[in-house]
Amino acid sequence: MTALVVCHFVLAACARPLVRALGRRAFIVLALPPAAATAWAATQWDTAASGGSVTWSWQWMPAYDVTVDLRLDALAELMVLLAAGIGTLVLLYCASYFTDETPQLAGFAGNLLAFAGAMLALVLADDLISLYVFWELTTVFSYLLIGYDSEQKHSRRSALQALTVTTLGGLAMFVGFLIIGQSAGTYRISAILADPPGASLAVSVAVVLILCGALSKSAIWPFSLWLPNAMAAPTPVSAYLHAAAMVKAGVYLVARLAPGFADVPVWRPVVIVLGAATMLLGGWRALRLNDLKIVLAYGTVSQLGFLTLLAGVGNRDAALAAAVMILGHALFKAPLFLVTGIVDHAAGTRDLRKLSGVGRALPHVCTVAVLAAASMAALPPLLGFAAKEAAFDALLHGDTADRWALGITVAGSALTVAYTVRFVWGAFARKPGVEDIPVHRVGWAFLASPALLAVCGLVLGPGVGWTDRLLSAYADTFPPSAHPYHLALWHGFGTALLLSAVAMACGVVLFAARTTVTRLSRRIAWPTADSVFGHLLLDLERLSLQLTGLVQRGSLSVYLATTLLVMLAGQLTVLGVDRPWHGAAAPRVWDVPLQGAIAVLTCAAALLCLTVSRRMKAVVLAGLTGYGAALLFVVQGGPDLALTQFCVETVSMIVFVLVLRRMPVHFQESVSTWRRAVRIPVALAAAATLGVVVWVAASARRAAPAGAAMVEETAHHGLKDVVATILVDLRAWDTMGESAVLAAAAIGVTSLIYLHRRTEGSSLREELHGRTAWSLTAPEMTGLPHGEEGAPERSWLAAGSTLAPEHRSIVFEVVARLLFHPILVLSLYLLFCAENMPGGGFVGGLVAGLALITRYLAGGRFELAEAAPLQPGLFTGLGLFISTGVALLGLAEGTVLHAWTHHGRLPLIGEYHLGTPVLFDFGVYLLVLGVVLDIVRALGAKIDRQIERAAVEKAAAASTATPPGTAPGTGGMPG
Repeated sequence: MTALVVCHFVLAACARPLVRALGRRAFIVLALPPAAATAWAATQWDTAASGGSVTWSWQWMPAYDVTVDLRLDALAELMVLLAAGIGTLVLLYCASYFTDETPQLAGFAGNLLAFAGAMLALVLADDLISLYVFWELTTVFSYLLIGYDSEQKHSRRSALQALTVTTLGGLAMFVGFLIIGQSAGTYRISAILADPPGASLAVSVAVVLILCGALSKSAIWPFSLWLPNAMAAPTPVSAYLHAAAMVKAGVYLVARLAPGFADVPVWRPVVIVLGAATMLLGGWRALRLNDLKIVLAYGTVSQLGFLTLLAGVGNRDAALAAAVMILGHALFKAPLFLVTGIVDHAAGTRDLRKLSGVGRALPHVCTVAVLAAASMAALPPLLGFAAKEAAFDALLHGDTADRWALGITVAGSALTVAYTVRFVWGAFARKPGVEDIPVHRVGWAFLASPALLAVCGLVLGPGVGWTDRLLSAYADTFPPSAHPYHLALWHGFGTALLLSAVAMACGVVLFAARTTVTRLSRRIAWPTADSVFGHLLLDLERLSLQLTGLVQRGSLSVYLATTLLVMLAGQLTVLGVDRPWHGAAAPRVWDVPLQGAIAVLTCAAALLCLTVSRRMKAVVLAGLTGYGAALLFVVQGGPDLALTQFCVETVSMIVFVLVLRRMPVHFQESVSTWRRAVRIPVALAAAATLGVVVWVAASARRAAPAGAAMVEETAHHGLKDVVATILVDLRAWDTMGESAVLAAAAIGVTSLIYLHRRTEGSSLREELHGRTAWSLTAPEMTGLPHGEEGAPERSWLAAGSTLAPEHRSIVFEVVARLLFHPILVLSLYLLFCAENMPGGGFVGGLVAGLALITRYLAGGRFELAEAAPLQPGLFTGLGLFISTGVALLGLAEGTVLHAWTHHGRLPLIGEYHLGTPVLFDFGVYLLVLGVVLDIVRALGAKIDRQIERAAVEKAAAASTATPPGTAPGTGGMPG
């Protein structure tokens, strides 16, 4: 099972090279994983039909009893055959639907196959947590598939709407899963259903939350608005996601949990009422629409309401009817969507008012559509008829609520017949007063997938008994009924058959009166859910703008003061109520007097920040506070922390300086005396409160410090540097997470600076001989040698020719050139010595970044490009890849981030050892180097270009203001 799921995602990752090499024929290769899953499920038919199961389990979070459990039983067998089998046919259909020139085809192909893998894992999942994970994966991939044509506003809006509705429902469902898991004492679904928790308020709340997720996924009212809009996706997506797979996930979850929770008081009212309402509203709306896909979309909404009602009734015969109806719905709705795509391709439109004579032009396509539509309308001898008979019989022999539901389903079935006939008539019939639309022929490969599905619906009508054993194995998980129903095409004349005939007759009457019905439907139509959703979003946006305008005044000092005051109020309240300092050890002023002296100087620098008006002074003073903290680390005996602090402060100050080049010298915000008098006490109070909180937290320790155990564990591995070992071994999870956050922050910063695609690599060469910020010179340079008067120049920098004389410092250039490589060597030394001496990948990356920053400060962005010709993203991505790869390598021993050490001997070098923590640290080194390089390139290059543009504009303004023939500096007087 796991191999089949993994194969979907692995091949999906290879979709781009496959499409590049094979074009649209790549879909044939991509269809192999779902085809293999279908074949595997077929081999397990007897096991599932006998009531057995195939299981697989992996301990994911043993401490929390969270496992990844997969289980194939009767219901899962049905869903796997549908998800994988129809997925295979849809992928093969895509090979004819698309062309080699279709844009973004590789991304679409990969997303579609990945969705198939997520759906396969979802229906096989046997624990609530992994089910939720795969549930959300289907949401993400459906968002990408619906928004495939991202240049169209409607596609983007529809994708966002589907994502919003299904994600909110999924989050509610996740909370319900947690409540159920805690109440049952396990998250394993099979164990929960075998011994469900007793009815209680918590269980009732959990059931409602879970149903919110299931109903939103299956587009049940009031969550049905997203499905019709999702028809903006290509037709294969509609046929797979919105007929056979994704929308069935909610119905599947209801069917899966019904054996254990149908007796919870809130279950049946929610499922039956909302399912019945959805069936009527969806069918009624489908009668007045003209787009074939939208007609099928609202028909799907109606059918999903019917399926949800059946799956949630909670008795054996209704469950059997729900299972066969799930099968029948997939076998008639998927081919109808696929046929709609063929008609759209052949005729160029889906508007049934414009389509005429298509049935005569495409008789084979019409035949396939009629077969599928007949099954949807429940005409014998097709599978849809047998499924509808089973549903009517189950509800007929139920309680009072079931009989009310029966009346609604008969009315909904009449609507189904009406919009089915309207679909066939609109797509294929010759209409009076409408000219036959020209169409082109359709190849057999294009029609093969819908034809096969429609034939299955025809064959399984008389042969529905073949499925009885499998589907009854699921239905038998409910309490047995007195007279269990068995699937067959013909059960004789009875009430169920009469109700089917009534539904068909009423449907035909509705179609015959379609003009009147359409007029009446539009006259009494309520505001659409889509318009209500749009107005809610608009009102929410307006409210957010008003709130933003109220609290966001553009003053950073006000934001900071607000944050500090809230923190101060909360901490003082806790300290005043709990008074946690009782019994706490009294703090020592210092360990050595030098600490006190450094602390006083650091506090003095911090206090001076409150009084300065120049930005540069504030940056320097803030940097001094950081250097003061680093000195405290040195005195305290933490050289690793001190080294890191020194490097961070240095890089931070340089970044500040780069930004300040384009900012006013003084702070623009005018601060009155009384405001300063308020700010200073707030800052001092916040600092004092934090100091007290840190002291109280440190004094609250009751257990023995872990330092001695960490020293012992580090020495056991033959290492000496405890801090570095903690970062890359004992607490490597934290380091990996922080590295990912650092990379994301750097990408966010540079994305804000570069609103458009960066073109540094291609533009640097072209700009090399033009005017740059570093080559701008004063209008007149008196006293400088010109021509042959100057001494011969020697270029110490690769980009030295781009520098203006007044921007050059020969001493700095020489020092930068001579120290560049030693600093890089030092960074590597700090990386590899970290196991036994101060250093590490983070510090090493910062030091390497400082070497590149030195080259930039000496020669500008061209010099930086020569020193580091590779893109920063390469370093960042490679670093994350190496760190993550080393972490996952530990799975070979069963634990992520398991450490290995190799000992060996090399000639001339002697004994050596190489451990995976060093490789992990090397990934951190590359990541930090990429982050520093990315930020410096972004800030430096962007601000350089702003200076250049300002200089060009200033020169253009000066040339415009100077009349022709006037020499500069003569005041306009003739010479």
